[in-house]
Amino acid sequence: MAVEPRPGTRAERRERASADTRSRILEAARSCLLADGYASLSTRRVAEAADVPLSQIHYYFGSKQELILAVLAAQNERLLARQASMYADSEPLWRQWEQACEFLEADLESGYVRILQEMIAAGWSDETVAAAVREQLSGWFRLLADVARREERRTGSLGPFTPEEVGALMSLPFMGAEAAILLGIPESEVPTRAALRKIGLVLRDLGPSTQGD
Repeated sequence: MAVEPRPGTRAERRERASADTRSRILEAARSCLLADGYASLSTRRVAEAADVPLSQIHYYFGSKQELILAVLAAQNERLLARQASMYADSEPLWRQWEQACEFLEADLESGYVRILQEMIAAGWSDETVAAAVREQLSGWFRLLADVARREERRTGSLGPFTPEEVGALMSLPFMGAEAAILLGIPESEVPTRAALRKIGLVLRDLGPSTQGD
């Protein structure tokens, strides 16, 4: 006979309910942001989509700005962990670059890129937003600098570049490509996807240290 799981203490039930409410709000905010954009986002609409009182938005997040930064932070944490796992694999760098290009397509589809670019733009005129986005992006720069250090140990040299400079050169093309894609610039006019993928071919042909089976 199956044993029914214990319901837990009142405090545990309250904590689970609080976590569930917060998750519903974040998911509703993400959906509303993708539909309306940051400038037009309404916390009232988010509350309706999450089926919670408007007061719950302010209780958990304080403001529209903090709510959207929380949406971005949650997605950023998950995707950064995904990317770190991919780069920790034994595949050669050029294959990892190809996988990063596949991840870009998935992140465009999920809406993460749209949210990130919305908050980058908001940060141009709001230092609080800018500071939060800088902190999140710094995780990507640090990860790619670590990847560059790994390649430096394998090859013995990064040429004239520091690991941090290589990390910048690995990440900034993706940020520019994301902006061009979101703007709807046709691939026939500016072949962003094709150009990114061919960087992987360059990495493959650099030398024996980047070759895979």
